[in-house]
Amino acid sequence: MNIKHLILAVATALGATAQAADSLDLSRYQLAASYKLDTLGGMGLEASAVTYARDRGTLFFVGDEGTGVVEISRTGQTLGSMSFSNWPSASSNHDAEGLTYLDNGVLVVAEERLQDAYKFTYQAGGSVALANAPSVSFGNTVGNVGTEGISYDPRNGSFVTVKQDNPQAVLAGNLSFAAGGGVSSLQALFNADAKLGLASLSDVQTLSPVDSLIGTAAADNLLILSLDSRKLIEINRSGQVLSTFDLSGITTQAIEGVTVDEKGVIYLVAEDSGTPNSKLFVLTAVPEPESYAMLLAGLLGVAWRVRRQRGN
Repeated sequence: MNIKHLILAVATALGATAQAADSLDLSRYQLAASYKLDTLGGMGLEASAVTYARDRGTLFFVGDEGTGVVEISRTGQTLGSMSFSNWPSASSNHDAEGLTYLDNGVLVVAEERLQDAYKFTYQAGGSVALANAPSVSFGNTVGNVGTEGISYDPRNGSFVTVKQDNPQAVLAGNLSFAAGGGVSSLQALFNADAKLGLASLSDVQTLSPVDSLIGTAAADNLLILSLDSRKLIEINRSGQVLSTFDLSGITTQAIEGVTVDEKGVIYLVAEDSGTPNSKLFVLTAVPEPESYAMLLAGLLGVAWRVRRQRGN
């Protein structure tokens, strides 16, 4: 039995338990690492949204001053950036508070107050005039209580968004982007003010991209981030809270963005808030006791087979 087969046995033991999970279960998560993000002349300040690009194995984040989007590694290293050269004239604040990745370099950024989203293709070192990009509106223009997050569901091409407050809202449906404005079919999933018990909603992430949840009801679940409550919660699409992670012990910085990769690793971004840099925080799950038991059983089986082969 060589090392490759041993690794395969370990992965199989752990993977079988992960497949049996009916939720991501935030109670199993802990802070694994944190990284300072480059300021990039201001583009890297006030990180307000983050998204994971599976086909690139990287993250993108945007600051709420809306000067551009930055590509980073999963350890926070800057890989490139693209500037926003022109926002629509109605966007007086350039509140880039939502960001999600589709595929093949395509990103969608959401403006909080206009409650509009703009689709563009990332080009490192380039720029995009958002005023001319395909767009869609999914709400009326409001104050500083509008759209705070957007997340793409790769299973069916739909989107989920969250509105911060007055009222809070979690909406899901299809977005059709077009030059000059497309069509939205987003609808509220439930009464967020009544069901979630959060002071505000700051971002959202679909869980369908997590490999271990494929084919389970948990693939429908959502992560909801609340800056003011300093919580990350997992909910189903009826608004039932399934698990919770307390963010208060991680940082005093304002955590405003969340995303997840295919392995279930969670990434959060926090704006600088008086510190020199925005930050990336990485949360990973501690294997459940059942996983350790399966791993031990698998390793014992491997050891027995190796001894038997040597005896022959």
